[in-house]
Amino acid sequence: MELARKLDAGTFVVLAEMEPPKGADASAMVGAATKVKGAVDAFLVPEMSNAVMRMSSLSGAMLLQAKGMDAIMQVNCRDRNRLALQADLLGASACGVGGVMAVSGEEPSFGDHHEARPVYDIQLLELLGAIRSLQSGRDMAGVELAGAPQFLVGAAVNSGAPSHELDREVVEMRKKVEAGARFFVTPPVFDLNVLEAFRQRVREFDVHLIPTVLLLKSLGMARYLQRHMASVAVPGALIQRLQKAPDKVRECVRVAAETVIALREARYSGVLISTLGWEHKLPEILGGMGV
Repeated sequence: MELARKLDAGTFVVLAEMEPPKGADASAMVGAATKVKGAVDAFLVPEMSNAVMRMSSLSGAMLLQAKGMDAIMQVNCRDRNRLALQADLLGASACGVGGVMAVSGEEPSFGDHHEARPVYDIQLLELLGAIRSLQSGRDMAGVELAGAPQFLVGAAVNSGAPSHELDREVVEMRKKVEAGARFFVTPPVFDLNVLEAFRQRVREFDVHLIPTVLLLKSLGMARYLQRHMASVAVPGALIQRLQKAPDKVRECVRVAAETVIALREARYSGVLISTLGWEHKLPEILGGMGV
């Protein structure tokens, strides 16, 4: 995967989250990705984030890969048992998808199908272990495969965890590294000082830390994150900046672009730009960061 080569070479990479459609028409997703093809190194395709039913991450990743764009398939423990998870991973590899990000998945009660039963046949560390086993040429039952997949493997890390939980988060990150994760995506970052403190704590891990840059959509959204999201530090100065801005949407785009630039200058491995349905703003963000 070209993304893996760039990361290993120390190149700052730009990832963009590309949500699959809630329906069979993927033209908007493919069109949005095509507009920034070349400026984005790879597209992360979530697997029914917030437990909202959508087209699968596997399908979305395959569609983008077929158009010549590197895709990272998100795979989670919530919806499939070990048989289906391994089958999807093999299928993804056969279709050219070279990146996977393992997550637990939000409980169905948060989504739009409240009666859905979660699977959780295996937990996150077991899923990472399964991916590593497949890459070594055997499935979880120890049976030899006719061709082993090769993935760039990632996971999430809560770099903004409250201080009393941070030690446990670092321990969990170590376990994920030992299970095969090579890159880690953080929660949305607005205060680089908080992120830098976390980076110093995990410098011993030979992995790539990729902060999330979330495009705010309004002043209200910034205030909500500040008040209700313990893992996301939103500085008061940012709230004041948005309050004073005559065009708040444009200012939000500027904030996202400036955050990417700051992370690049701080020599992080890359960024994940998340627009939460505002993929049409990606070209503006990339333009603001000089891409």
